[in-house]
Amino acid sequence: MREKILEDLKSAMKAQDKEKLSVVRMVKGAIQMEELNKKHQLSDDEVISIIAKQIKSRKEAIIEFEKANRTDLINQNQKEIEILNTYMPKQLSEEEIIKVIDEAFSKINPTSERDMGKIIGSISPILKGKADMSLVSKMVKEKLNNL
Repeated sequence: MREKILEDLKSAMKAQDKEKLSVVRMVKGAIQMEELNKKHQLSDDEVISIIAKQIKSRKEAIIEFEKANRTDLINQNQKEIEILNTYMPKQLSEEEIIKVIDEAFSKINPTSERDMGKIIGSISPILKGKADMSLVSKMVKEKLNNL
């Protein structure tokens, strides 16, 4: 993953693609900062986690920009999200997410909303990086409310 990011950084420089270059530099910087904090080279899963955080922060920024009617900043953040998504693993479909949630429900047999932590804990390693965890959380909560 690191190699792909470095290659993309070089190709963006050569192509003079300023948007991609700034996003890739930001990702590289976030990775380097995390490596300094953890004092080891990050695994691909850790890199994906950092990129997922970057995507999440941009989605949150888009919500704020919509409130302020700043379409220019909304468009910029959407383009950055598109670039960041190229580094993410293939996202699971809603049906695939429901299947994983159903499997967790059959294993755990939850009785109330208090069991939400157990369910999220069991499906999180499977879905992390492959699905929007806020959506997954919403789906689990909805299913628990229908018990």
